[in-house]
Amino acid sequence: MSNTVLAANPTVLIDTNKGQITLELYPNEAPKTVENFLTYIQKDQFKGTVFHRVIDGFMIQGGGFLTSGQRAETLAPIKNESTNGLSNKRGTIAMARTNSPHSASRQFFINQKDNSFLDAKGSQWGYAVFGKVTEGLDVVDSIAKVQTTSQDKPLHNIIINSIVVQENQE
Repeated sequence: MSNTVLAANPTVLIDTNKGQITLELYPNEAPKTVENFLTYIQKDQFKGTVFHRVIDGFMIQGGGFLTSGQRAETLAPIKNESTNGLSNKRGTIAMARTNSPHSASRQFFINQKDNSFLDAKGSQWGYAVFGKVTEGLDVVDSIAKVQTTSQDKPLHNIIINSIVVQENQE
């Protein structure tokens, strides 16, 4: 991906069956993470995935599972950019990962509240923030309030219809 594409902070639109969420991405602070996210978008890899983990008062997580419950294919994991100075504040988007710090691939989460305990501290890796919600925080809140199983999985699929880069960002 060329740097000219990332000259401005890209804006993306997440269209869900619960409404739309607009994000501003931060390629200067999280270049590898933003490039990775945009690669999945360009390949239309988020279409038909779900928010599979929803915890009211914490966050909503998605992008990694299909409506069937099957795990979506991933690209190679990316380097953790959680030391970029951005904090897991309400409305920010960050990469989900396993306990291994450099394991993030396609799953992301949107913080419903300030979750600074997820930030990097000293030699401890955090969860890399790479953008924030600019419109649709009410949609994030409404998704967070859906009924879930004891494993935090929504009883009814919260479907990501598409994620697209917005044109004409001037």
